[in-house]
Amino acid sequence: MTIWRPRGTYAPELLESLTTRAAGLVLPDARVILGIAGSPGSGKTTLATDIVTSLSGHGIEAAYLPLDGFHLANATLGRLGSSDRKGAIDTFDGWGFVSLLERIRADSAHPIYAPAFDRAVDEPVAGSIAIAPPVRLVVAEGNYLLVDEEPWSRIRPLLAEAWFCAAPEPERMSRLVDRHERHGRSAVAAAAWARDVDGANALLIEPTRVRADLLVAT
Repeated sequence: MTIWRPRGTYAPELLESLTTRAAGLVLPDARVILGIAGSPGSGKTTLATDIVTSLSGHGIEAAYLPLDGFHLANATLGRLGSSDRKGAIDTFDGWGFVSLLERIRADSAHPIYAPAFDRAVDEPVAGSIAIAPPVRLVVAEGNYLLVDEEPWSRIRPLLAEAWFCAAPEPERMSRLVDRHERHGRSAVAAAAWARDVDGANALLIEPTRVRADLLVAT
């Protein structure tokens, strides 16, 4: 397992190296999926979107697919009594995400539409992402891509490669508190959510790094 150590943000030479590695996964006659996992606040989204942009700059059709689009709706979480645990593994439609990954690999003849997560309304929005037939590489990103239990264990065999974003816990917590405050929580509530909800999820996610091909230290 290779460990990259960027300082703060992704240095241009690091992003170029990672882009080269991702580009090497592309096949001439099949669509492939790169998975990027990690705990909340580890930098998964930044890395995934940067890779997609960089690949496009190199003439490779790529698309970004976040697991966050498969959050259960707030109304559903309310019915399940899980609103105060939003982001936990059982508050996602894992089977739906697996089915979409299977279709992405199998069907490159038709546009595939996927949901994204809109933080402004705190809800998934159907059909927000279009994966067009020319897309050769999909960068799937999410907390639980490497969890070894059903249905999540079905994801790893679908990935051409899996990367894990690793950040020191104090840095992750700082990012999370800032994120929660920016989206409307008080400083006290933001710190509590980062500690009690995001922190509990990280206990499940962090050990899954052993199933990754590459560890990206962020």
